[in-house]
Amino acid sequence: MSIEHVFLPWEDVSLSSLISADQYALERNRALLITVEPWTWTQDERNTPQALRDAILSGRYDSNMREICEVADTLQSPVSIRWGHEMEDDDGQFIWAGWAPQDYIAAYRRMVEVCRAAAPRTRFVWSPLGHVNLTEYYPGADVVDIVGLSIFGFQTFEHDILGRELRYEDLLRERYARVAPFRKPVIVAELGYTGNADYVQAWEDAVRVPHPEMAYLVGVVYFNQQEVYPWPNGYGYPDWRVTERVTASPTESKVNASKSSEAHCTARLSILISYLTGICTSAQ
Repeated sequence: MSIEHVFLPWEDVSLSSLISADQYALERNRALLITVEPWTWTQDERNTPQALRDAILSGRYDSNMREICEVADTLQSPVSIRWGHEMEDDDGQFIWAGWAPQDYIAAYRRMVEVCRAAAPRTRFVWSPLGHVNLTEYYPGADVVDIVGLSIFGFQTFEHDILGRELRYEDLLRERYARVAPFRKPVIVAELGYTGNADYVQAWEDAVRVPHPEMAYLVGVVYFNQQEVYPWPNGYGYPDWRVTERVTASPTESKVNASKSSEAHCTARLSILISYLTGICTSAQ
């Protein structure tokens, strides 16, 4: 493991938590990947796509980004900032996703400019989900050091909705092919999979296979956490944690996910920062 991945909103959070994350990473000889989610946990009028977009583009959130990056600049671990991820996915999870590409690009570039002034040693991760339209949101080589992707395998959902099980290597090849033309280092910034023992083992084995043909692929980070946003069609919150991801059957997985939805919806409001562990190979 060589990457420690932390998530935080840029409001209503104690930035001293980054100091703790830095110490945790240092003790384990890991680099720190910080995903900055541009919203607040508070349920109010600030949490709308239009309000957030207008506020960022007008500069009202420059101070939020600056404060985070000022703290990041004091950290001893190597730091990468991943801002506004999965921007091309419009399933409703993220209020910054689904903006017009030019608005997202302007917002991303502004945040990098603010952060670079405060933390010049920091690297920046542009991290789409991996959809075919991701190229529309590419903000430019001068503000991207690393490209991230997200890959999740949910056996029950695939079995019932897609009629077939997905394979890690197929999703990786498909999404990698879309970002390889940018000629930047690529990481799978979020990886998770859950299903019966055979399904999980197949993914586990595939994740650890080297891909010399993918010259830009340098790492994979496992999302060791229960899902925080419900999957469609009543499939609830799949549990990606390595201790919980094996289920007896696709049917049982769906039942358990549905039972956990109400409790999880309440519990997630108390989360300010989640510590995730990674399974990584690195070219550095």
